[in-house]
Amino acid sequence: MAEEKKLNHEQEANPLLKQQPPQQPPKAEQTTEQQDRYLGQNDHFCSSDLEVCLLGSVAPCVLYGSNMERLHSNPGTFGNHCLHYSGLYVIGNSCFGWNCLAPWLSYHSRTEIRRRFNLEGSCEALNRSCGCCGSYLENEEQREHYELACDFATHVFCHVCALCQEGRELRRRVPHPGFNAQPVLVMIPPGEQTMGRGA
Repeated sequence: MAEEKKLNHEQEANPLLKQQPPQQPPKAEQTTEQQDRYLGQNDHFCSSDLEVCLLGSVAPCVLYGSNMERLHSNPGTFGNHCLHYSGLYVIGNSCFGWNCLAPWLSYHSRTEIRRRFNLEGSCEALNRSCGCCGSYLENEEQREHYELACDFATHVFCHVCALCQEGRELRRRVPHPGFNAQPVLVMIPPGEQTMGRGA
């Protein structure tokens, strides 16, 4: 009892000796392979890539064209994808007041990214986190149908966010095909030089 009073008195006199709450053990770090398994896992909304966020907000047709050019690794296809998207964007906004037609074109890119990089889809993530939909996802064919529906819903209801997320994912994984086609000029410095008259 006397020792406890002495310890309490010392703690009051020196604030550095106050008992700290027990610290949690450090969480095990996920490996890069585990982190790269989920589409957009490392995204911090728009802070992770401001350029992609601005493109998606101001000119989604440019971001979609860039995404498709990276995804298919064909330099020069940007214009075709951008033009088709722009047409659907303008018609949807003019006739219906919102971008309701372009998601019909663009949701396939989300499915293709998920398949190409073997990423977990929305339905799989929902099943993993809360356990619902488990009976629906047992069959591979049914799972793919649900994932297609989730990809479409993501593009319809969160279109700009979906394009930005795909753009960030593709920039992390695939170099831009236009940069690979250009030759790199290597400069070799001259040999040893002196500043004298005679040699």
